[in-house]
Amino acid sequence: MFFIVSRALGATARMYLVINILQIFILNKMGIPFWATALIILLLILLYTFEGGVKTIVYTDTLQTTFMLLGLVVCIVAILNKLDLNLSTALSSLKENKLSTLFNTDVKAPGFFVKQILGGAFITIAMTGLDQEMMQKNISVRTLKDSQKNILTLSTILIFVNLLFLLMGGLLYLYAAQTGSAVKGDDLFPSVALGGGLSAAISVIFIIGLISALFPSADGALTALTSSFCIDILGLKKKENLSEKKKKSTRLTVHLIFAVIFFLLVMLFKWVDDKSIIDVILKVAGYTYGPLLGLFAFGILTNRKIKDKYALVICLLSPLLVFLMDLINNPEWFVNRFSLSEAATQNLKALSGNIFGGYKISIEILIFNGLLTFIGLWLISSKDVKHELSVEQNLTK
Repeated sequence: MFFIVSRALGATARMYLVINILQIFILNKMGIPFWATALIILLLILLYTFEGGVKTIVYTDTLQTTFMLLGLVVCIVAILNKLDLNLSTALSSLKENKLSTLFNTDVKAPGFFVKQILGGAFITIAMTGLDQEMMQKNISVRTLKDSQKNILTLSTILIFVNLLFLLMGGLLYLYAAQTGSAVKGDDLFPSVALGGGLSAAISVIFIIGLISALFPSADGALTALTSSFCIDILGLKKKENLSEKKKKSTRLTVHLIFAVIFFLLVMLFKWVDDKSIIDVILKVAGYTYGPLLGLFAFGILTNRKIKDKYALVICLLSPLLVFLMDLINNPEWFVNRFSLSEAATQNLKALSGNIFGGYKISIEILIFNGLLTFIGLWLISSKDVKHELSVEQNLTK
C-alpha cells in the first residue's frame, strides 16, 4: 500500500512539472486549459503502455533517454556560447558566484553534507531499491554477477549525468543574472530555453528532451502500480478459479483507474502550485517511503514475528509523528506553502529553537521515519520460536 501511494505521488509530481512547463510557455498562448493538456498527455501515456512488449520498452526508453541527454548537452553548449564562456572559464565563474560548493560543512544547516550523503543513500534504497519497476531491470538479468555489474555501471553513468545537470543549473543562474531575469526555481530552465533569446532549434530540442524525460517515468510508474495492485492487493495470480479473460479485464480496469488517479493528483499539484517541485517530491518521499523502509529493514534484519493487525497503525503513526516533528523543526517550509498565521509561525519557531537548538532536519527525515517504524514493529513483535527451532534443527543436522 505504501509503495503504491509513494510511487503515485512521486510519478505525478514529475508529470505535473513537465505538463506545467508545456502549459505556461506554449499551450496557454493557444488557449488550451491545463486540465485538457493533462488529460491528452495521460491518454498518450495510456496508449504507450498498451503497445509493445519488453523489447519495445527497451528500445523506446533507450531512444528517449538518448534524446533527453542530447537535449541536456546541446542546451549546455548553447548557454556557454551565449555567455561567451568555455568550460574552464564557466567553472571559474560558477566558483566566483558561489554556485559550485560541493560540501556544506555547517552541521546545523539543512544542506550539511553528512545529512545529504546519508539521506541520499536511504532515498536511493527506498525510491530505487524498493521500487518494483526500478528493480525489475536488475532482477530480470540472468546472473547475480551481471545484475551487480548492471547496477554499478548505471550508478557510474548517473554520477556524470547528475554532474551535467548541476553544471547546467549553475549556468542557468549565471545566464539569468546576466540578462536580469527574476525567474527562479522550476520555471528558470524553460524560460531560458523557450523565451530567453536562444535559437528556435534549441527550443525544439528542449521540448523533445522534456517529453522524452516524461514518458519513460510516467508509463513505467503506471504499469508498475497496476501490476503491484493486481498481484499484491487483489491477489489475481492466486485466484485460479478466475478465467484468463476475467483477469485481463480486471487488470485493464485497474490500469484505467490508476490513470484517473494520476489525472486527479496532477490537478492537485497544480492547485498547490509549488515553484520547486523537487522539494515537494523529497518531502513526500520522507513521509511515505519511511514506513516502506522500516518494514523492509525489519523483515530482512530480524526473525521476529509481528502482530499483523497492528502493523498498519504503526505505519500510519510513524509518518504522523515525523510530520509533527518536521512542522516544529522547519515551520518556514510550511509557511511558504500554506497560510499559517503570524502568531502560529512565531510559536513554532520558538518551539523549534527550544527543542532542536537550531538543528535543521532535511532529507534525513526519511531515516527518522524508517527508524520509528522499525521501533514500532519491534514493540508489536515477539520471537519467532518456530523459526529458531527450525534453524537449531538444521544446525544439529
